[in-house]
Amino acid sequence: MTGPRAQLTLADVERIAREAHEGQRDKAGRPYAEHLAAVAEGVRARGGSDDQIAAAWLHDAVEDDALSARWLAGAALPQRVKDMVLAVSKRHGEDLPAYTRRILATPGALLIKESDLAHNADPARLAVLDPATRTRLAEKYAQVRSLLGLTAPKSPTEQRY
Repeated sequence: MTGPRAQLTLADVERIAREAHEGQRDKAGRPYAEHLAAVAEGVRARGGSDDQIAAAWLHDAVEDDALSARWLAGAALPQRVKDMVLAVSKRHGEDLPAYTRRILATPGALLIKESDLAHNADPARLAVLDPATRTRLAEKYAQVRSLLGLTAPKSPTEQRY
């Protein structure tokens, strides 16, 4: 008879996320793992739990097809981590109001999305993009923040971790 499977540690989750996104680049051409690390650190700095930090490492894995929803379902993670990852994973063709309602309805997910938006909207990251892309993304991030009831950071330093 076998006992319950050991849960993945935060170090395990970080390793899995980094490997899953290996070779992937963000819109600014930086290694995607830098974004994952910044979002996880942002969650930690905002007082997030280990479960929220784990979900932050995995927040784009299913959406970006780096890991499958089937992998997530079978992973040795608490259900609340899986729920948060799925909540912040935008689905193909999904409109922003439906997406943000799911985030707001899932305990713990809002902090992950807040950290994600803060890093995505970091002026230093946006500055390297072409003006049209920068404007489009800034407007999108502002719309998502508004739908989530998040106020804009008061200064650029509040967006950094």
